[in-house]
Order: sequence, then structure tokens, then C-alpha cells
Amino acid sequence: QVQLVESGGGLVQPGGSLRLSCVVSGRTFSRYTMGWFRQAPGKEREFVAAIRFSGDITFYGDSVKDRFTISRDNAKNTVYLQMNSLKPEDTAVYYCGAKMGYYSRSYFEYDYWGQGTQVTVSS
Repeated sequence: QVQLVESGGGLVQPGGSLRLSCVVSGRTFSRYTMGWFRQAPGKEREFVAAIRFSGDITFYGDSVKDRFTISRDNAKNTVYLQMNSLKPEDTAVYYCGAKMGYYSRSYFEYDYWGQGTQVTVSS
């Protein structure tokens, strides 16, 4: 069984930064493509970023490109999301997901999910 646990969310002012972490249990972490998604109240889950199992290729949603950076440490079974220049519209619950195979922007293609961490951007 694969379990994902996110952390690092919180309240931050516009223009600030946060770093989210997602620790994955299990010995096959290095084989998973990892993705970050977010969901604001009343909205669908939105693709934020994804990283290939090897960590050499990354993908970003248009709304976060050039502000967010996804990375992973396979030795620590952890994927990160560095968020800079945060805006109020970044406010959402952030989820990490895991899937085998190629990356996807579709949340329903991910097999495992964490419980989410709240990010609130407000002055």
C-alpha cells in the first residue's frame, strides 16, 4: 500500500513563498511519476506540476509556470513544491498524487493521493 503525506501549507502574504513536501511510503517511490494538484472551494482539481520518476523532466500548469518549482529526492521518498511570488488566487488545498508511467495533467489518472495541505494567500 502506498501512502502520501503532505505538509508545509499555511497562511502567507501575497508575494511570499512556501515549500510543500510530500513523503511517500513504500519502496517503489523512484518508479512513480509524482504530481501536485490544487483545489479551491467550488472548483475542480487543477493540475499544478509533475515530475518524472527520474526527476529529469518537469511539467507545469500555465498559471504557476515561472513561479513554482517541483523537485524530488528519491533517497528520501519525498517530492517538493517550491512556491514563490504567491498570489491570492493560489489559495487552495494542495494535493500530491502518484502514478506509474508517463505524467498526466488529469487528476483521475493518478492512483494514490495524500490528504492535502491548505495554502492561504492573504494580507
